[in-house]
Amino acid sequence: MALATVPQATGNKLTVINLTREFTLKRERITALESVSLGVQEGEFVTILGPSGCGKSTLLRIIAGLAESSSGQVYKDGHLIQGPGADRGMVFQSYTLFPWLTVRQNIEFGLSLKGMDGVRRRQIAEHYLEIIGLQAFASAFPKNLSGGMKQRVAIARALANDPDILLMDEPFGALDAQTRLVMQELLLKVWEETRKTILFVTHDVEEAIFLGDTVYVMTARPGRLKARIPVPLARPRSFEVKNSRPFLELKGRILEQIREESLKAATMMPAGCA
Repeated sequence: MALATVPQATGNKLTVINLTREFTLKRERITALESVSLGVQEGEFVTILGPSGCGKSTLLRIIAGLAESSSGQVYKDGHLIQGPGADRGMVFQSYTLFPWLTVRQNIEFGLSLKGMDGVRRRQIAEHYLEIIGLQAFASAFPKNLSGGMKQRVAIARALANDPDILLMDEPFGALDAQTRLVMQELLLKVWEETRKTILFVTHDVEEAIFLGDTVYVMTARPGRLKARIPVPLARPRSFEVKNSRPFLELKGRILEQIREESLKAATMMPAGCA
């Protein structure tokens, strides 16, 4: 397993260089992230694993421009990221739909903010409704949807804005096992069609391997990159690959690394961000 090295800002879709995030909690100085560096290629599907409290979500929020780093830089296409932007879409674990809007209206929301005309908005919404298989629920409100359906809408809403990079913070974490598997396969289908650059945070080792081209393993807090692990599994993928020898061997090696870091995290006082 290759250790992560400091990437160059040029040539990558996304580059994180020596990122550190510190904050004060009850007069104690906490380091959530320390000297994190990684590079993501155009169209790459990157998954990030690590124990609770290691700074995975903090890293994603800094890339999204929703949080500030204490030091270090994030570059997109060689340009320094200095705040939020429509070029980065975010999907959270919680269901962040607007309850007063229908499914179609939720998908169209960002497009309407851009001033796009109604005909074009509807065309884009219908396209993503077809991809996520919710055409029959276009006029439904979020309260009438299951958890998996809500996350499908959240993903469609993010993609409808056509971001260069899709940031996903444990989007399937609250789903049951069966729905989670369906959502993983749906996301792969969407990625194969759009080839968006994706950063996907998860606690689930199987999920990280199944989805990713590359898996980054983070240490216990302060979060550092412990390893960069290419996933040598052919695409397209279906759930049957999870029973293959290469998948199970890779899962075993990564689980051992995660176990080491989780044991370290268990000895720490609960502080910091996920």
